Amino acid sequence: MFNMGVLFQEWRAAIDLEARSSNNSQLILTAKVRYSTLISLQGYPVQMIKQNWVHVISSNYTQPLSSNLTSAHAALYDPSSYLNTDYGIRDWIIGGLSANKLVLSLPFYGFAWTLENPINNGIGAPAKGPAVDGTGFLTHKEIKNYTKRNGPDVHVLYNSTNVVNYWTK
Repeated sequence: MFNMGVLFQEWRAAIDLEARSSNNSQLILTAKVRYSTLISLQGYPVQMIKQNWVHVISSNYTQPLSSNLTSAHAALYDPSSYLNTDYGIRDWIIGGLSANKLVLSLPFYGFAWTLENPINNGIGAPAKGPAVDGTGFLTHKEIKNYTKRNGPDVHVLYNSTNVVNYWTK
């Protein structure tokens, strides 16, 4: 991870030099990163990359292939876990990245679980695994088309604890 920080510093220097020598506007250097700085024992080198824009991925906290409980894969909050967007954004800011350098990347997809018991269908309900295509992955378009096709059989719900919408059938 230290070498990643060095790479960003070298890119930043090259961008600054290019802008000065060409009289063009300075390019913007961005990085797509995980929701938290703590991806390994070392973590991201925040101090070395903090002058750049950071696109924080706020999804894939859980998936049907990795959990036998339904969950919010892009939860804004989760009081029972650090796997949530609020925790991640705070982690980046506490680590030294300015809030005006953060870009929150929102997912336009979701996951579908096969429930153990259809009556128990909230977030945290026991599940057997993915409901579609072996992974449970659904694009935003697929979700919208499915809810439109199945109309009254699809129950869209809002979970205020995690700040997410979900639906059951």
